[in-house]
Amino acid sequence: MVTSTSTTTRASGSFVRRTLDRMIEARSAQARRYVNGYLLSLDDATLAAHGYDRKELEREGSSSMVF
Repeated sequence: MVTSTSTTTRASGSFVRRTLDRMIEARSAQARRYVNGYLLSLDDATLAAHGYDRKELEREGSSSMVF
């Protein structure tokens, strides 16, 4: 038995689906800003050792608040 699920969002999707997708996108962006805020507190050597660039993190923005 094969079950297929689709997670793509159509322009004609339901209001609830579009709302949920937008909430997920907003929370993902918020989480990235929060993580960037922590990463920016690390020194340049540690960032480089883990493959991050301070200028890129600063460009993406940061936030110290969770909510």
